[in-house]
Amino acid sequence: MNEAEARTKIVEIGKLLYDRNYLVAFDGNVSVRLDDGRIMATPTMTSKGRLTEDCLAITDIDGKPLNDRKASSELAMHLLIYHMRPEINAVCHAHPPHGTAFAVAGLAIDKPILSEVILTLGCVPLTGYGTPSTDELTEAMKPFVAVHNALLMANHGAVAYGRHLWEAYDRLETLEHTAKIAILAKALGGANDLPADAIEKLIEIRERAGFLDESARCQSCGYLHQNGLAGAECTVNGGPGGSKISFSREELIDLLSQAARLS
Repeated sequence: MNEAEARTKIVEIGKLLYDRNYLVAFDGNVSVRLDDGRIMATPTMTSKGRLTEDCLAITDIDGKPLNDRKASSELAMHLLIYHMRPEINAVCHAHPPHGTAFAVAGLAIDKPILSEVILTLGCVPLTGYGTPSTDELTEAMKPFVAVHNALLMANHGAVAYGRHLWEAYDRLETLEHTAKIAILAKALGGANDLPADAIEKLIEIRERAGFLDESARCQSCGYLHQNGLAGAECTVNGGPGGSKISFSREELIDLLSQAARLS
């Protein structure tokens, strides 16, 4: 994408994110990898609903400023994705309420309940918590970036990325829509997973269509592991020694429900 087109599209996407309530105030950030390899990003401390084309920051691929605008303090998250995924040219980070509710609850979006999501997005893993604007955040993301196109960040928000800006935005929108449906289904008694053979067919279709390749075969949720179908596990840190405790998704939801009833 050339610079002039990128300015127009980032402003458009920023306003759309704001209008859809995917972010408020100074939340979130958007970036594009330009045709010449430079990075254009939303500026720090600026509402994405009030962006103008002349306020956008430009850096090199390592984050060195190339104009007089200061890029978002979370630019390192975007640069990590660009370095790890050469085919990615756009990143959207926001705090969509339903997706972020999953992240705050310590849950991945990894249940096979919607065929369209399996086809176009795949499972969305939950990364460990990392302080925003620090190396903690990017270190927590590293194990997941190569094989997923969207991530939830514990107690933070969501990030999605794609070959172009609309693809990145669409993946974020799909993440939020799926989270909302999952929460509503839970209120109605729980969602029914697609059967294993249907999941395999969908994954074969998406690979033939080029939506996702074999590297994205559900590393987070484990539905297509070589040893057969397996349930997802959410791992949380516990205790001063940093030991880990594993819960199934259902066990964690039940635990949270019990805590809510007692509060």
